[in-house]
Amino acid sequence: MGILSWLFSKGVDFYKLLQEHSDLTLKGVQALVTFMKTGTEEDGNNVIQIEKLADRKRKELIDELDSTFITPFEREDIYALSSAIDNILDYCETTVKEMEIYELKPTEELKEMIDVIYKGTELINKSVYNLDKDKKLSMECALKAKKLENEMESYYRKYLAELLKKDDIKYILKMREIYRHLSNCADKMDLAGDILGHILVKDI
Repeated sequence: MGILSWLFSKGVDFYKLLQEHSDLTLKGVQALVTFMKTGTEEDGNNVIQIEKLADRKRKELIDELDSTFITPFEREDIYALSSAIDNILDYCETTVKEMEIYELKPTEELKEMIDVIYKGTELINKSVYNLDKDKKLSMECALKAKKLENEMESYYRKYLAELLKKDDIKYILKMREIYRHLSNCADKMDLAGDILGHILVKDI
């Protein structure tokens, strides 16, 4: 078989790979929700292990991207979407690791912020699943996910202001870092929504 025949015959389902990657990210965020309820090392480690699985899935996707000639939409968009989805889970992992290092326990404020991230990641996942099925629904989910970033920003400002009223400077500095990670996580959720919208606008 010639090189051109091989390139054009190699069928890779990038929609499926993106869905699998998105599934793992949602699973990781769900694990973070559980960790914020229990604060146990076991549940924290679950987030970290899922992040490692997601990294392997992203590597698989990138490897296929590097060796495949035809993609369902622009390869730069596939790469960017996978990166944004991956970064959501990266910040979840960092949150767990730093809470353990700083010996911080879950709070009601953190639970509320994580709930926003979970709802947004769920919408991103639904959008990814409908990229090749229901483009209108996919766009609606992406836009809803983006709006949740504003909700997170409101929580971030509110809880940071409350945190700064406390007397324990060490606690303030530690918890501020956790708030920042969750705010950055929501930024990546917003970015994933942007990229999905960009893909859909070009494809509609």
